[in-house]
Amino acid sequence: MQPTANKKSSDTNSSFLIQDGQTVVFIGDSITDCGRRDVAAPLGNGYVKIAVDLITARYPERRIKFFNKGIGGDVSLGLRDRWADDVLVYNPDWVSVLVGINDLHCRFHPDTQEQITPDKYRQTYSQFLERTSKSTKARLVLMDPFYISKENNPNSQRTTVLEALGEYIAVVREMVQKFDALHVATHDVFQRQLEYYPCDTFCPEPVHPNPTGHQIMAHAWLQAVGW
Repeated sequence: MQPTANKKSSDTNSSFLIQDGQTVVFIGDSITDCGRRDVAAPLGNGYVKIAVDLITARYPERRIKFFNKGIGGDVSLGLRDRWADDVLVYNPDWVSVLVGINDLHCRFHPDTQEQITPDKYRQTYSQFLERTSKSTKARLVLMDPFYISKENNPNSQRTTVLEALGEYIAVVREMVQKFDALHVATHDVFQRQLEYYPCDTFCPEPVHPNPTGHQIMAHAWLQAVGW
């Protein structure tokens, strides 16, 4: 008779930070939304779903609840104004935030949208994170806004966006320090990929990743939480 093998939980000596029974809320714009309010409900078909599926595959014994609260077209002001309904109501243990590219783009449409300068972005971002720290014990995962382009023509709007993006990324990194958050350097991750592959490997245009781009994002996010 063969001896029964000892079954070891995948939790043993695990560096994965999200624990059994915890709740994770992802919030952001269309990059997070990814159809979660439509045909791909409830988690969308982007980086959120990929990350959740891989967590489930490796840690099935951890009964983690995941919620995707991305809304296409949203900006930091929108997140702030729905924070209680879409984040605090779940009393989360983890909150992941990706917002900023639409804030930047508002500067190019001043006649139709409120301009969200880096200072306004900083103020708003800090407000909803302050609410989180006061109302929950959640840890934060903050993702840099990104733009999948290597354009350097000084007369190109893509170059203008890339140059302005640094100010918004700097705000996120301030928030990482201020709130002791985990950080996903999404823009840097894509820029490294662009040293080896053309842009359309990851994105049909600079903002909305294709499935490969979402795989890259999910991998970076999982690395940040020790998966």
